[in-house]
Amino acid sequence: MSTSLVAPLHVAYIRALGDSKNELSYHLSAHLRMNAVYWGLTALLVMGHGDALDRDEMIDFVMSCWDEEAGAFGAHPDHDAHMLSTLSAIQILLMQNALHRVDVDRVVKFILSLQQPSGVFAGDAFGETDTRFLYCAVNALSLLGKLDKLDVEKTVAYIRRCRNFDGGFGAVAGAESHAAQVFVCVAALAILDRLDEVDQPTLCWWLSERQLPNGGLNGRPEKLEDVCYSFWVLSALSILGKIAWIDSGKLEAFILSAQDTESGGIADRPGDMPDVFHTIFGLAGLSLLGYPALVDLDPVYCMPASFIEKLGLRKGWKALQRRTS
Repeated sequence: MSTSLVAPLHVAYIRALGDSKNELSYHLSAHLRMNAVYWGLTALLVMGHGDALDRDEMIDFVMSCWDEEAGAFGAHPDHDAHMLSTLSAIQILLMQNALHRVDVDRVVKFILSLQQPSGVFAGDAFGETDTRFLYCAVNALSLLGKLDKLDVEKTVAYIRRCRNFDGGFGAVAGAESHAAQVFVCVAALAILDRLDEVDQPTLCWWLSERQLPNGGLNGRPEKLEDVCYSFWVLSALSILGKIAWIDSGKLEAFILSAQDTESGGIADRPGDMPDVFHTIFGLAGLSLLGYPALVDLDPVYCMPASFIEKLGLRKGWKALQRRTS
């Protein structure tokens, strides 16, 4: 168990992820490939190693996932376009300074076509709805400079319907509060400048209650701690200016204890196998906690803050001050 970040091992771990093409798990996770590239690139950038993966190869992969019929991006070549992979593609291309490769008008049309009469968004043409997809739509339109095309009132009205008595938000109207859904709803409201819709004292209390005695955070009451909630919970608290409401030292120690100090990567909790999903969200949590030598992360967009500031999109979030040691 390490008490400090083993960044070189994490960089090597991410670089090696594409070397497992002969393993069944690689092909069974094809539906997550675009998201995984975004997770890996963002993790590398947070550690200051954005050049560890080949830029041209990455851009070529993203463009190979373009669904010409739908006018958006799938998770893998020959996969149908989906809201999740479309946002990840936009984020990757933005971080690689290749956003000009996107057919913006067609992507905007695809995104807007998925908004339902209730205001929620479907993930794709097959119709599954979730506040995750609503956030993806708002995030993507914002990054593309097309937020003016969105029916903001209808979108906010659906988020309002998902708000619960405990201040949290669910996946759909009537669903229980969950930290990941809290993030997507709070971040969407932040982008839309509608944080007035949040019952901030109650929600921040609920979020602070997600910390367990071992320092880790869970996603809802009576559940186990998980490194990924280091981002989902912290990001919402950061956006609402209440990141000090959790014990940062205990959370930092928990994230670091979940590192694989032999092969790199971060797991959901100590002793489990690492994966790129928990690696990025563990690093994102550490960045928001002010861990030394990491790059500032924007908790609204889950991207390095410099990219968002360059676009003039920064909101009023607050992370802990970056420590020097």
